[in-house]
Amino acid sequence: MAENSILFCFPSCYFTILSRLFVFFSLLFCCSHSANQLGPYNTFTVSSFSYPTTNVRPFDLRYIRVDLPAWFSSVSITVQSDVDLDAKSISKVPKSTLPLICIRDGSPPLPDVLNSSLIELVSLFESNEGKTEVAVTVLVSGSFSNGSFQRIQGPQNVQCYPMQRNITATLTNEQISPGVWYLGLFNGIGPTRTQSKMIIRSPSYSFSANISVEGCATSTMWGQYCNQTIDPFSCSQAYSYNPTEIFSGANLQTIQNVVSCKTFESYCHGEGEPKVYALEVLGIAEQLKIVAANVSFTAAPTNSTGNASVANLLYFARHGAMPSMALYDYSGDMSKAPLIIRKPKVGRWFVTILPTNLSKEVGGIQNTNMQVCYSITWQLLNCPVGKAGLNCSSEKYMLQTVLRRDSTPFESYYLPLSGKVSPDSADFPLEPLSSNSSYSNETDTSWTYFLLNIPRGAAGGNIHIRMTSDVKINYEIYARYGGLPSLDSWDYYYANRTRSSDGSMFFTSYNSTEEKIDFYILYVKEGTWTFGLRSLNTTIIPSNDQTVMSVSVERCPKRCSSHGACKVALDASGLASYSFCSCDRTHGGFDCSIEIVSHQGHIWQSIALIGSNAAAILPAYWALRHKAFAEWVIFTSSGISSGLYHACDVGTWCALSFGVLQFMDFWLSFMAVVSTFIYLTTIDEVSKRAIHTVVAILTALMAITKATRYVSSLSDAFSRVLWEFKHVRLIKLCRSSNIILVMAIGALGLLIGWLVEFSTNLSSLSFSRGFCLNVPTRWETIGAQLSNLVKTLLRRFRWGFVLAGFSALAMAAISWKLESSESYWIWHSLWHVTIYTSSFLFLCSKVDKIINSENETTPDGNYGLTRQDSFSRAEP
Repeated sequence: MAENSILFCFPSCYFTILSRLFVFFSLLFCCSHSANQLGPYNTFTVSSFSYPTTNVRPFDLRYIRVDLPAWFSSVSITVQSDVDLDAKSISKVPKSTLPLICIRDGSPPLPDVLNSSLIELVSLFESNEGKTEVAVTVLVSGSFSNGSFQRIQGPQNVQCYPMQRNITATLTNEQISPGVWYLGLFNGIGPTRTQSKMIIRSPSYSFSANISVEGCATSTMWGQYCNQTIDPFSCSQAYSYNPTEIFSGANLQTIQNVVSCKTFESYCHGEGEPKVYALEVLGIAEQLKIVAANVSFTAAPTNSTGNASVANLLYFARHGAMPSMALYDYSGDMSKAPLIIRKPKVGRWFVTILPTNLSKEVGGIQNTNMQVCYSITWQLLNCPVGKAGLNCSSEKYMLQTVLRRDSTPFESYYLPLSGKVSPDSADFPLEPLSSNSSYSNETDTSWTYFLLNIPRGAAGGNIHIRMTSDVKINYEIYARYGGLPSLDSWDYYYANRTRSSDGSMFFTSYNSTEEKIDFYILYVKEGTWTFGLRSLNTTIIPSNDQTVMSVSVERCPKRCSSHGACKVALDASGLASYSFCSCDRTHGGFDCSIEIVSHQGHIWQSIALIGSNAAAILPAYWALRHKAFAEWVIFTSSGISSGLYHACDVGTWCALSFGVLQFMDFWLSFMAVVSTFIYLTTIDEVSKRAIHTVVAILTALMAITKATRYVSSLSDAFSRVLWEFKHVRLIKLCRSSNIILVMAIGALGLLIGWLVEFSTNLSSLSFSRGFCLNVPTRWETIGAQLSNLVKTLLRRFRWGFVLAGFSALAMAAISWKLESSESYWIWHSLWHVTIYTSSFLFLCSKVDKIINSENETTPDGNYGLTRQDSFSRAEP
């Protein structure tokens, strides 16, 4: 009966059951879809970029900009390349061809100015080889320790590591701060990277990248998985205070803006339980002070109170990222002294408080569940508009951006927003703007501050500071990003010629003297920069002396020192620009100020490269003497065009545009090689003209369209494969493939000429029917013909000249093989001499006329018989 009831109910409930299953799976799908969108631990994907395969040519670079918002949790970076290096091979690769990957906070890295040597890179690589952690802190295959990443933050810090085949890194908000980060991929570093080169024979490499940024859904959560709670410092307005208690020694007449807040709620946590707090500093401030007040102790869970025998409230403060016991900016014991941060940076500050040595006896029994409770009081000093310093007695000026006309992207100079200077000039005097030191405790010094903003996307520029005076300059300049500089906290500074940031990799000074200060901050970080001018001995400076200052942003330092051109490019995303110098043949470095080739050396190089083309006189003279006028024109034109091309290439003189001269040099060189082979044939002039026409068209197309780049691509792949096995620097076969292909075309022309001649001789033979049926006679005749062909070939050339020609050609090949960017002028000059000499020797090896006595009758006998018969018939 029950079975019948079930069977009876099934048809009627079928639709209801399916409907409920549909609703259940729909809810399940929606929940899972939302979870996938949000991610584990309340995280979600902020952005994700995939960069396609990109080729990095020798001495080239690529930048990738990564934007991390304030609520980011982690960034995952994956880079794949065809570079395969290990610790042993790095020492064998020259610095100028070493593939590197660099990372920098706020602006593009520039490894050309690094102080670290190749040996340091090898030691870093060796010390971390073999690790397999997933969350790493630097971009190297495997991983590095967290401590190695500690030095990366800051505008003057950068870390570079050898490029690897597979790179995977996950950087969290506990390791790096939000903002802009740059990845740089380089194919060789050093002064010669920016030098203009006549030839490049180094291997290229390619890479692809994927960068994904995860964020926290809640602003009060932090950590890689957003599972750590952050308590923001609250502010209660109903709190009275005495400014003299907060900032002792400050002049109350100058203090107007003081934010002082207190939390009425108590925070409680036990031994070794850290608690993290966050505070936003929105503008330029003078001092931040944090005090732990109303400290008490509670024994959980009985809530009994009493006096603790020992209690310490250790604090660790850090700007932009969560601090730890190993990674912090400030540390101390808040139970003994408050946390005081002078001139704090703008942005979010994190403070971790950790109770230690906490114990108590309750009822004579040791209680290990003791907790400490406290409230937080914090004060932030802000000076009035136009004032700065601890007592707000220093002058502070905001600099206005004035864009330059008809310049490269974002070049500008800055002027103070005040009526004390003229807006018509990029220079402004300092005396009307200097601070009065009457309020200062140090009567011989005073500070004047200038604030400027570097806009988004202009991180590839350089700040240029100049200061001139008729007498000795009595100012020291201190620069800091995101806060006011001081004698204790600065990013860059210049005091005099012996005390400055010249040791920093992104600071460079040019010919500074006692009367002139001139320096650049390279690839400056976008955001707010503050320059503090510390005036020394203000009371003894004559009033009639004037110090003039200029502040500007330039794309290239010192305009590339007048030895190069300033170029602007975009990063891989196309959203940010950067500038770089492309130097001439004799200079290098990031600003083209390093002389790589001396003036005398440049003269010798020019003479060698240009004068070596005089070797073209040898084949040209031979062709003219033997009335081979077509070959004479080609050899003469080839030598002249090569000389003009190299004269323009070395920067001596350009008769035509560089592209035209390069085309003429390549094309006529190709024609000279092929013409030499064709001349060695003995075909008639009609066939030679046809072959010359075809070859001229093919070589012209090769020279103008660079068709051999497909061959060079295969050569690149072959070079990379060999690199993986030998781990040594290989010579790129790009231009070698041109010569090989042209010689192959010439050899093909020679072979075609011989085939035409052989087919002509073969068709002249008459074969009778009896000859075809007589097999022994047929083979004897064929053998005789082949023997005659070999003898003709041996008599056609002077084989001593042939061997000498091949020897010269081998020397030319060796010279071509040994060419490099440094020794190009030596070996290429030898190449000119040997290749023209080989053509001359091959031309001399040809015998003009060959008489085959076996196949040809002697005309003299017939001629004598004819004369004898005629005489006999003429007798009466």
